[in-house]
Amino acid sequence: MQWKCVPFEALTPIELYQLLKLRVDVFVVEQTCPYPELDGKDILSGVYHLIGYKENEIIACARLLPQGISFSNVSIGRVATKENHRGSGLGHELIKTALVHCQKLWGECDVSIGAQSHLEHYYQKHGFKKISEEYLEDDIPHIDMTRIA
Repeated sequence: MQWKCVPFEALTPIELYQLLKLRVDVFVVEQTCPYPELDGKDILSGVYHLIGYKENEIIACARLLPQGISFSNVSIGRVATKENHRGSGLGHELIKTALVHCQKLWGECDVSIGAQSHLEHYYQKHGFKKISEEYLEDDIPHIDMTRIA
């Protein structure tokens, strides 16, 4: 498994295509949730894209955002793993790697996420704690969670 963490403008056309395809496959197709995937945040200054490769194919990704874009804290979003690679621990490796990169980019900092509610226990394993009541985002129950540095 190889990891790469880069700003939008450093993505190659093939990487951009594979990244967006993975996110659409997971969030739009699998979850049958039409939503605005291209929300304008990918290209903002300070936003990084963490991508995990296996044999030149992107199989995992997360978006790392500086404070003030999605939350008042640094945040992680658009966390996805390719369906046929789930159950192998890849998702946990993705979150651990994302947290390491957040620290490299922004130092010791609190990190927030808007998590699908059914993943609360998954994110708790990485030190995140629920900080909001449940709410609907694109008709999917979510909660906000924060990991204190």
